[in-house]
Amino acid sequence: MSQYVVHFMKDVVGENGRQQEICQCILDVSAGNKAEAAELAKKQFCETQGVSNWLDHADRMNVKEADFPS
Repeated sequence: MSQYVVHFMKDVVGENGRQQEICQCILDVSAGNKAEAAELAKKQFCETQGVSNWLDHADRMNVKEADFPS
């Protein structure tokens, strides 16, 4: 299994009227591949945020394999 870091991102409009991208949550996930990591992260995000659909609190997610220092 590999370690993945998953960022849940949302676009919001600030007080100045400009669109900003904010990170709603960062999760570390152990999974066999990137697709599996995405599905596990969606479930964890829903549980921690108390929502049934992750899109209720985020617009997109970024899944990257974790970099470990050598």
